[in-house]
Amino acid sequence: MPNPLIAKLEHGARLTDEDRQLLKKLTARRRHVGPYQDIIREGDMPEDVRLIMDGFACRYQILPDGKRHIMAYLVPGDICDFHVAILGEMDHNIGTLTSCSVVEISHETIHDITTKHRNLNRAFWWGTLVDEGILREWLVSLGRRSAAQRVAHLFCELLIRLQTVGLADQNSFDMPLTQEELADTLGLSTLHVNRMMQELREKGLITTASKRLTINDVERLQDIAQFNPNFLHLGPRENKANEDSRDVQPPAA
Repeated sequence: MPNPLIAKLEHGARLTDEDRQLLKKLTARRRHVGPYQDIIREGDMPEDVRLIMDGFACRYQILPDGKRHIMAYLVPGDICDFHVAILGEMDHNIGTLTSCSVVEISHETIHDITTKHRNLNRAFWWGTLVDEGILREWLVSLGRRSAAQRVAHLFCELLIRLQTVGLADQNSFDMPLTQEELADTLGLSTLHVNRMMQELREKGLITTASKRLTINDVERLQDIAQFNPNFLHLGPRENKANEDSRDVQPPAA
């Protein structure tokens, strides 16, 4: 199985063999976290950067009335917060949705890598900017997309994100999220999510079986969602070799 962090960061910069070996060493020590466990809680004083190497995790908040809102999904290769050591305390929770393999990286190690390795510094910056792009798309979904478009857009996004790290094929991926979790993500009721899922099945657009989602017509689902993958910034850049050589301030500085 490919290293998901390396697979992801290859899209952000042209990594050398030395860069890849360093990332392999960085991700060698992992710890298992069971499903529905907090990796870090609101109010905690963060020290280490967390990296998801296997499983699904999320950012979430619990409102005073007990309702939960999920603000981001963290899939293999995702760093929970590159800038976390700057914060005085966490303003949200990060928890697992499935069993996860997690790497904890000290702020000192991050600082050392980003100051000594230009390509990795650029790649980590790229990852941070992609996270911001995903957040903007989620805000658009909550504010302006219909319920059907929200569901369709999320499925299109997850397909590409998981393809990027080698965890999805051309049109399907493991999708362990429950309808309740989708509802907490999309600002819908569980019943509404159920209706939208059923509608997509009846139109022959998706199939779900054994916690795996198959998109039977990717292009058509993207049309319904009005999905443009540009926010994931996976396309080639001109003069990338020259750009990779520039000094960039480290995200965790």
